Amino acid sequence: MANAFVEELRWRGMVHDIMPGTEEQLDKEMTSAYIGFDPTSDSLHIGSLVPIIILVHLEKAGHKPVALIGGATGMIGDPSGKSDERNLLDEATLNHNVAGIKSVLSRFLDFNSTAKNAPVLVNNYDWMKTFSFIDFARDVGKRITVNYMMAKDSVKKRLSGEEGNVGMSFTEFTYQLIQGYDFYHLHKTMNCKLQMGGSDQWGNITTGTELVRRMNVGDDKAKAYAMTCPLITKADGSKFGKSEGGNVWLDVDKTSVYKFYQFWLNSSDEDAEKYIKIFTFLDKETVEALIAEHKENPGFRALQKRLAEEVTTFVHSKDALDNAIKASGILFSKDFKNEIRQLDESLFLDVFEGVPQAEVSMDKIEAGLDMIAALSAETDFLGSNGEARRALKENSVSVNKDKVTDAYTITTQDLINDKYIVINRGKKSTFIIKAI
Repeated sequence: MANAFVEELRWRGMVHDIMPGTEEQLDKEMTSAYIGFDPTSDSLHIGSLVPIIILVHLEKAGHKPVALIGGATGMIGDPSGKSDERNLLDEATLNHNVAGIKSVLSRFLDFNSTAKNAPVLVNNYDWMKTFSFIDFARDVGKRITVNYMMAKDSVKKRLSGEEGNVGMSFTEFTYQLIQGYDFYHLHKTMNCKLQMGGSDQWGNITTGTELVRRMNVGDDKAKAYAMTCPLITKADGSKFGKSEGGNVWLDVDKTSVYKFYQFWLNSSDEDAEKYIKIFTFLDKETVEALIAEHKENPGFRALQKRLAEEVTTFVHSKDALDNAIKASGILFSKDFKNEIRQLDESLFLDVFEGVPQAEVSMDKIEAGLDMIAALSAETDFLGSNGEARRALKENSVSVNKDKVTDAYTITTQDLINDKYIVINRGKKSTFIIKAI
């Protein structure tokens, strides 16, 4: 019989490998399962949404999610999927990052819940910090052969010299043992029987299941299981989770809600059809109806809109979503002049990110800035004063979306947030004057 949790992930395209017996274990009893989060930054980006969502699905299915922050393993660096060795973090940076990740995870998993299957947050530094090298070598190292470790794809690729690989340090070589010991420790102390992660983690995870078995010789009940999900890719081959500005983060101070919303809204049709299953909790019937609706009228982008709404609400809030939608609509609003003034400065700058800007002294705006100067002499938005005159004669220039002529003078009355003025030439060219 297929397990409900696994089946839920299967139809969403979120199961890559699964160890035999995993579904039977999940059917048998409430099962504790863990996923590790690497503290390479003080926040998590949208690539980490996949494991977070898997843990939420696990909790919804009645099982107990365990989120592990790799405070110890973060000092070493996981070689899986990497072509060279990662820079090691100092302890102060690591502690800062661990605190930041705890804060992010706490938004999605209630670690203060009193429910029987309440989520648990752990840091592997807590049990690794007093583990001496000699004890580790004696108690853990002797259980797994070098032959076994060398057979892992993550190790073989690094040692083969493929793709510019430069070999592997002993430090990274031992990573799979330390991650494996995490599984053993959680199995022993919390009866954790399942580890999950991305498909690139299969080697590390199965080392953990093997370590549980070998460190519990003679104990038939020492069962441990593994399941991985596919790594998320974009249809065009570019890396998932990045926009033109870099990573798309889950913290608003790193990626604004507006940019976050726009990232999902701008998904291609092919990607949106995949993402709506992975990144939302919509049921199968609703998802299939949305996909069918989108195929009938792709231009309306129903799939992208619903995707952006669901993910933004989940990560931020309904209010934050409403503000992002409002900001997105302002550019095409008939009441642009009034609505744009309601945006705070940071959201205003998000909306006009990448638009050419020029600084003009407040004194000149207070005295009255003529349109030729606003378009060319003071800003260089247009190549020459002559080009500015032609644009004005064509009636293609607007200030804060109101059409103007060469007779118009910009004053402080035109300022948005007491600082900005939006100038358009036609429908495609937008410029921002910033008063200083």
